[in-house]
Amino acid sequence: MDSANEIKEVVREKYGKLAVQSTQSGCCGSTDVSCFADDYTQLAGYVAEADLGLGCGVPTEIAQMKPGDTVLDLGSGAGNDVFVARAIVGDSGRVIGVDMTEAMIEKARANGGKLGYTNIEFRFGEIEALPVDDNSIDVVISNCVLNLVPSKEQAFSEIWRVLKPGGHFSISDIIVEGELPEAVRRSAEAYVGCVAGAMPKTDYLGIIEQAGFTARIAKQKRLSIPDELLQEIMSAEEAREFQESNNQLVSVTVYGEKRA
Repeated sequence: MDSANEIKEVVREKYGKLAVQSTQSGCCGSTDVSCFADDYTQLAGYVAEADLGLGCGVPTEIAQMKPGDTVLDLGSGAGNDVFVARAIVGDSGRVIGVDMTEAMIEKARANGGKLGYTNIEFRFGEIEALPVDDNSIDVVISNCVLNLVPSKEQAFSEIWRVLKPGGHFSISDIIVEGELPEAVRRSAEAYVGCVAGAMPKTDYLGIIEQAGFTARIAKQKRLSIPDELLQEIMSAEEAREFQESNNQLVSVTVYGEKRA
């Protein structure tokens, strides 16, 4: 994949297919492995039909949302984090989900329709060009999506634009410590699986700071790339060497505040 448009089309096609499945799919490309996803089942607002196992953290637990807040979920998928956020902000708040996959938007709207909420909505659009007004959002959340966006710089610029003065974000994402093999970097399956788009920690935080935020890593955990995925894109020996190296994927939840 050599261009931003190619990356977006691969992601859109894959996640469109995942939207019509009735079981958890996971963030690893495989349809039966939710290898990076955290457990949401005990959270208020949890809707099983909206949980496709595509996350790598629980951004809502770090987001410091409160009743009455307007919250924006980037890459909202089938609505999982939107519904959890709505349980926190209550009837007086508002939650907007944005996703670039039409099938996901349809699924999320269907899930939301069953709940009867009047203060949630799902909008079709891209994170690099959000269909959201300037200075209109209190809290931005996102779960394992920013690594799929070709231009992280533009994505965080858009987050800064839509947040109100003093607003903040909580983003769960995947970064890399060390180097990913070129075979992984260039693999479409690994990219859709939230792997190939992972950036080094210092570069990732640097983009956030340059966009106008003060940020910190609030939570992190080491991840393992499943052998099944590695063996699809490299030899068994190459896969073994990578798994035994100091290179690693890390799930992080980053909390950032908009600077004046």
